Amino acid sequence: MSVKSDIQGFDISSKSAVVVGCGGLGTNASVHLAGAGIGRLLLIDFDSVEERNLNRQYFYTKEDTGIEKARLLAERLKAYAPEVEIEYKSGKFEDSFVDGYDIVIIAVDNIETRAQVNACCKKAGIPCVNGSINGFFGTAYLYIPGKTPDFEAAGCLNETGNKNKSPSTTAAIIGAFESQLAIDYFLGKTESAGKLYIYDNNEIHKLEIRSEKID
Repeated sequence: MSVKSDIQGFDISSKSAVVVGCGGLGTNASVHLAGAGIGRLLLIDFDSVEERNLNRQYFYTKEDTGIEKARLLAERLKAYAPEVEIEYKSGKFEDSFVDGYDIVIIAVDNIETRAQVNACCKKAGIPCVNGSINGFFGTAYLYIPGKTPDFEAAGCLNETGNKNKSPSTTAAIIGAFESQLAIDYFLGKTESAGKLYIYDNNEIHKLEIRSEKID
């Protein structure tokens, strides 16, 4: 076992994840997965660093303005966790990107992308975690195809969010929670799946999503 496994008491070095979005949520989810010793990460983002986002995207600096987020995050995560295999795609999400990965993390405020990933994971049978933030409010949800309602049933496809008005604390809490849900899945703790976790100004609530039909 690795040093991290000895310290943490679990080993996820054989697991892999795709992180769609390298902003406030994506940076937090990625760093916690890397810190927990995940084996492989694929980072996807079509955007570049903007100064107005730096309050919640701590892996970037003013000097990085205009540089691709996915490339920068990959470089800095490699320095943080050199044992993790990290790749990146500077562009929009494509369904083929999930091939060979164990789970997908959605960290975007784009409804179209969220719907595309939802449909892709449903078709491919790959679990997916969605996160959304808006001010001091945020949600996280783990979808397991065939076992839990998808993002549409959970209301996640209606969440636009407003990350520009969200503090770093909200992004950190929800991004970290997304990584925890992924780790739960890796460790076989599926009781957290199918439940919408809601963070609302220092309170966390849990809403079980039920559906008559589970695809």
